[in-house]
Amino acid sequence: MPSSTSEALRVAVLADSDTRWKWGALTARRITAPDRAEDSAKGVALTGFLLRGRATPTARQLAEVGVEADALREVTAAEFLRAIRDEQYDVVVLALVGGAVQAMLHGLAALRLPLRPVLVTGYVGVVYEKLADGLLLRHGADIVLANSRHDADRFRAVYEGVGADASSVTEAALPFLGGASYEREEGRDTVVFAAQPSVPESRADRTYLLRRLVEHARLHPGREVLLKLRSKPGEHTTHLEELPYQKLADKLPGGLPPNFSLVYGHMGEVLDRTDLLVTVSSTAALEALHRRVPTAVLSDLGVREALGNHHFLGSGLLTSWDALDSGHRPLPDEEWLAGQGVAADGSYGTAFDEARGRVAELLGRTELPPIAPYYTTATAPGYLPGILARHHLAADGTPLPGAARATEPTGVRRLVRDAVRGAARGAYRHGVQRVAPVIRRMGAL
Repeated sequence: MPSSTSEALRVAVLADSDTRWKWGALTARRITAPDRAEDSAKGVALTGFLLRGRATPTARQLAEVGVEADALREVTAAEFLRAIRDEQYDVVVLALVGGAVQAMLHGLAALRLPLRPVLVTGYVGVVYEKLADGLLLRHGADIVLANSRHDADRFRAVYEGVGADASSVTEAALPFLGGASYEREEGRDTVVFAAQPSVPESRADRTYLLRRLVEHARLHPGREVLLKLRSKPGEHTTHLEELPYQKLADKLPGGLPPNFSLVYGHMGEVLDRTDLLVTVSSTAALEALHRRVPTAVLSDLGVREALGNHHFLGSGLLTSWDALDSGHRPLPDEEWLAGQGVAADGSYGTAFDEARGRVAELLGRTELPPIAPYYTTATAPGYLPGILARHHLAADGTPLPGAARATEPTGVRRLVRDAVRGAARGAYRHGVQRVAPVIRRMGAL
C-alpha cells in the first residue's frame, strides 16, 4: 500500500493476449484513478507483464492496442510470481484465461506475502460460453468484475450455487467504451463487418460470411464495405484463428470489388466512420451500441450458443444478410441495452464507481484475508493439479524445479534467446494455421 497519499499507486497487469492486455490495462486505469477522468493515469505507476505463450502479442499488436505502461516485459508464470514477491505492488489485475487466473491465484497464495496486493480479474467481453467453468476458475480474487448488471447477476448465481463466497462480484463495464455518439455524415455510407478469430470456426461458414459481405458490396457500389480484422496472418489474439479471412479473400472467385477493403487498427477509430456495424457476436457490437452506431447481429448461421449470438436474444438486433441487403437496419431494445453495460444512456461516467470504491476500501485495510479460491486439492483433486502443472506450478502453488531462472540473461545471450523464442513461436503458429487443418482434413477422408 502506498505509504502516503503523495506516492504513486503501484499497479501490475498480467495479460496473455493483445485483447486481454487492452482490457487489463484500461481496467487498471479506471479502477485506480483518483477521479472519474477517463483513462486517468495520475498517481498510478502501471507495470505490464505479458504471459509467455501462443498468444503473446507482437509489437505491432501492442502498438495497435495503443495502451501504454510505465514498464512492460514478457514473463513466465514463475517469473511473474517472483516479480510480485520481489517488487511491491498495491493492485494486481489478472487479465488472463480462466485456468491461468486460477494458477496465479494459487501461486500468489503460496508466496505468503506479509502485505499482498489487491487482486482483480474479470472478462474481456461478452461471456457466452463456459460460464460456470470460467467463473469458478476466477474465484479467489478480491474483485471479479462483471461488465454489466446482467453479468453480475449471473456471476453471483454461479458462486452461490456451489456455496462459494460471491462478495467479490463487482458490477462495472467494459473499460474501452467511449468515443463520440453516432451522427450520420452527409455523403458517407460505410458498412463494417467485425470479424472474430474463432467464430464461426469452419471454412464453409467463414467463406459464406465473406462471400455475403462481398456480395453486399457489389449490390451497393456506392457504399464503402470494410472487413475489420483483429490480427494479421501469423499473429494470434485471444482465440486461435486457423482460417484467416485474408487468405480466404485471396481465393474468392471473381476477386474483390473496388468498394471493399480489409482494415486493421483501433476499433474506436473504425467506428468513427461506421454507419452500420455487422457481426456474429463480437464485443465490437457493444462498443458500437455504446455510441449508438446502427448495429446488426447475424442469424444466417443460426442463433446458437457455439456462435455466441444467443447472447443477443431480446436485443432486437438479430437479422440476416438478406434483410441487410434490402436496407433493413435493426433498432436495439432499450431495456435490453440497460442491462448490458453499454451505458448508451450516458451513465458510463459512473460505471466504475463501485469498483473504484471497492479497491479503495481494500487498500485501506491494514491486512487482507488469505487468498481462498473455491478450487483446492480437496474440492477439485482431479482438476486443479493439472491446471497448475500447465503453468509449471506444483499442487501447492509453488513453482516446479527449473520453472524460473534465478536471473534473466542479458546481452548476446538474451538476443539469442529471444531470436530462438520468436522462431519457435512462428513455427507453432505455422503449425496451427497450415499443418493442423490439413491433418484434420486428411483424418476426415
